[in-house]
Amino acid sequence: MEFVIIGGDAAGMSAASRAKRKNPKIKVSVLEQTSDVSYSA
Repeated sequence: MEFVIIGGDAAGMSAASRAKRKNPKIKVSVLEQTSDVSYSA
């Protein structure tokens, strides 16, 4: 299964983190238009 997130802001990275906690085997891809991604989440 693959989980694609559009937007690397805090909400998007939080969703990615939550998906990995629920299913560590899931492949998560984050698409961000700019070079800025929020790593604080």
